Amino acid sequence: MKRMIAPSLLAADFMHLQRDVEMINQSEADWLHLDIMDGVFVPNISFGFSVLNQLKDVSTKPLDVHLMIVEPQKFIHEVADTGAFMMNVHYEACVHLHRTVAAIKNVGMKAAVTLNPHTSISLLEDILPELDMVLLMSVNPGFGAQSFIEHSVEKTARLKYMIEDKGLQTLIQIDGGVNFDTARRLFDAGADVLVAGSFVFGSADPARTIKELKSL
Repeated sequence: MKRMIAPSLLAADFMHLQRDVEMINQSEADWLHLDIMDGVFVPNISFGFSVLNQLKDVSTKPLDVHLMIVEPQKFIHEVADTGAFMMNVHYEACVHLHRTVAAIKNVGMKAAVTLNPHTSISLLEDILPELDMVLLMSVNPGFGAQSFIEHSVEKTARLKYMIEDKGLQTLIQIDGGVNFDTARRLFDAGADVLVAGSFVFGSADPARTIKELKSL
């Protein structure tokens, strides 16, 4: 199984954003993870489409856009216009989830659904065959540098079993509290992609940290 790392731009130095993006370009990172927060669905505000639209001309890594916002279905075309390959919406924010997933695919992006820590994977039973990826939050969304929620490892293993039992190829992504210890356990439990923010950008050598995470 290929082990992928998606550094989160939320933890970058926004006074030197191009420098940090170019570092990611030169690293072994697989994707660039972009957290869009509205201060309503989560208690924080991050950055918006003006930043994303500039990133598409700078980043050489595929853009993985995670919308932590209410009514994400209203912004499908705006996300597609940024050049993103993956659009990720929260189960908790979508009343008509199947319709939203179909609309994401109709504009040429891959579709992912995120579950907050308290949300059961059983709720994905009917929609799972339509998904390219499931993101499990291993911290409460809205802020970086939070402590890892331990039951996320077992939750990852249960989701992996569900995917394999259905004969699907759906990827599992984990976001929150990733470090060498938690990354090893999450990969062993069946995770495919780990989002790493402060652990990467706060390290002395971010590119090396990315490489070491991938080699676990």
